Amino acid sequence: MTLDYNRRPSFADRVNDAVDCALTGNQATRTPRDYLGGSRLGHDCERALQFEFTGTPKDEGQDFSGQSLRIFAIGHALEDLAVAWLRGAGFDLYTRKGNRPDGGQFGFSVAGGRIRGHVDGIIAAAPGGLGLAVPALWECKTMNAKNWRACVKDGVTKSKPVYAAQIAVYQAYMEASVPGISAAPAVFTAINKDTAEMHHELVPFDADLAQRMSDRGVNILQATDAGELLPRIAASADFFECRFCPWAARCWSLAP
Repeated sequence: MTLDYNRRPSFADRVNDAVDCALTGNQATRTPRDYLGGSRLGHDCERALQFEFTGTPKDEGQDFSGQSLRIFAIGHALEDLAVAWLRGAGFDLYTRKGNRPDGGQFGFSVAGGRIRGHVDGIIAAAPGGLGLAVPALWECKTMNAKNWRACVKDGVTKSKPVYAAQIAVYQAYMEASVPGISAAPAVFTAINKDTAEMHHELVPFDADLAQRMSDRGVNILQATDAGELLPRIAASADFFECRFCPWAARCWSLAP
């Protein structure tokens, strides 16, 4: 098949380009995060987390594309739908303080505000037949069919350890403002973006995991303050995760 490199953009191409330009333009005006996100502490590479925390520019061409931003937006919309579905099923689910649209999001801030997190929701009550202990942390993620099936088969702790770390950290740090939230298992909801199937599982509090992630966060802050670059996750740039890292070229141009 011969490709026509001189093909004029179609109507669809031009509309999509306008949409994506608006999305990426809006993204560029947003204030960069100036803290280490609690949801990211489970990421395997501490050096990547340093780059993320310090707002280090990504490699050329690694900023979020319009398509990526659309995927993120669809995920947020599906999470909003999950909230409505659970509430309709009898869950007393709080996603904002006072459950008011203008209420602040539930979350925590530690280490002088340099480590923060915002939870998807807190379940205050559930249908009686479920025997759910409350208050319970609720975290929701959307996934493609392959990742969703792995999550159903193996559970979130094995299939998505970054999410498991996030849950443990959030349970630990939210205990101060929501007493009892670490005693009750968290409820993790995964939505299959391809089929709208939902998976729900209970995740007991893992205090050891929460402590390891907290220690990791402190280590990243201390190393960054001292101007030290933490070790890479791998010995070769061909490592799977390195090939998908937005700072790969920068990282491998630096000292080990």
